Amino acid sequence: MRHTEGMLTVEQLRQLVDSGEIDTVLVAMTDMQGRLQGKRCSAEYFMQEVVSHATEACNYLLAVDVEMNTVGGYAISSWDRGYGDFVLRPDFSTLRRIPWYDGTAMVLADLEWVQGGPVGPSPRQVLRKQLDRLAEHGLGAYVGTELEFIVFDDTYEQAWHNGYRDLTPSNLYNVDYSMLGTGRLEPLLRDIRNNMTGAGLYVESAKGECNPGQHEIAFRYTDALATCDNHSIYKTGAKEIAARHGKSLTFMAKYNEREGNSCHIHISVRDTDGKAVMAGDNEHGFSPLMEHFLAGQLACLREFTYFFAPNINSYKRFVPGSFAPTAVAWGEDNRTCALRVVGHGESLRVENRVPGGDVNPYLAVAALVAAGLHGIENELPLEQVFTGNAYDSDKPHVPSTLRDAAELLGKSELARAAFGDEVIEHYLNAARVELAAYDAAVTDWEKVRGFERL
Repeated sequence: MRHTEGMLTVEQLRQLVDSGEIDTVLVAMTDMQGRLQGKRCSAEYFMQEVVSHATEACNYLLAVDVEMNTVGGYAISSWDRGYGDFVLRPDFSTLRRIPWYDGTAMVLADLEWVQGGPVGPSPRQVLRKQLDRLAEHGLGAYVGTELEFIVFDDTYEQAWHNGYRDLTPSNLYNVDYSMLGTGRLEPLLRDIRNNMTGAGLYVESAKGECNPGQHEIAFRYTDALATCDNHSIYKTGAKEIAARHGKSLTFMAKYNEREGNSCHIHISVRDTDGKAVMAGDNEHGFSPLMEHFLAGQLACLREFTYFFAPNINSYKRFVPGSFAPTAVAWGEDNRTCALRVVGHGESLRVENRVPGGDVNPYLAVAALVAAGLHGIENELPLEQVFTGNAYDSDKPHVPSTLRDAAELLGKSELARAAFGDEVIEHYLNAARVELAAYDAAVTDWEKVRGFERL
């Protein structure tokens, strides 16, 4: 189900390098924030050395904050451990052209220790572990992510110098589903769509959204690992293409007090033959497996919320009546619930509406798979469907702050059983680092409220 346009084999790349058509190969890994980090290698060096021997990078890439500051508390990397290297082992199934740069290809890498063995807290490895567990049940996960972003007419440099204040959105009013609104930005949107197609992604559509300048480009679902790879490449590429157009865009979960940027994640499972197994003869057209899978999502959602909402800003989205969920409930095509069931028959799937545009897709999908496995392995019964407005219900509430989510994760026996103590402690430290930085910051809100009036 993977899209093949733009994808390359090693032999195809070799021919393109020999002909001079490709001169640069990007070797990238995904960090804790879901960002691509790595090296720009000369194509000749890549073919001669990296293909057979891999390459290395400083292991602090999984032990820094969002601003790339070295911070304490990580077991895998520190000053005491000397900030050594880990190995970037190319996954050649991800090898592809990067059309928005001349003569460029990219490959994503898995992380290994120099002494051997995988780097457990690496987001791609966290997901691989859960997919391996799912495969033991004869199942595979298929995922689609829907990322929203806001486009500004300011460059990234102008936005920086303005302190990210007083920026001009590329649409000045709500353009949700507006053809006129997307038409205003079609040169940029088309450039993103076509370049992503050329990089192996299967574009479905682009549409306007509610917040001024807000848009969404949707991609067709595929197997879980490929979707997460594509998601990370798309976020980086969209920013780079926007910069070429003299614009900037943000995937922040909540840029302002209006609608936030969501990242709804759709997930279904299939058997080893690719046959859909979630539809059946039970109520709502569900199979027993679907009932257990969905029950697992409900049972784990609060404890796993950190993996869906990993930043301080993530929790600003969870406002009643905002189309961002607050209630841990499931509904049939009900956008007020955290879990929305859509489709029927082979297209039956679960949409988790909790993540924002800042989510790390590997960690979020790993959490979805782990939750589903909890339901399947324990044959959890499914509660009754919720109808009506879940914002007004007495259902359990999605954690409202990063501090609450981190506390739930740290105490979660389910999370530790699924992911292991090494992974949980690693990401709890990431949460502590963010909370400490935020607690020490003096915000514009405080200055406006208190400079004169207090």
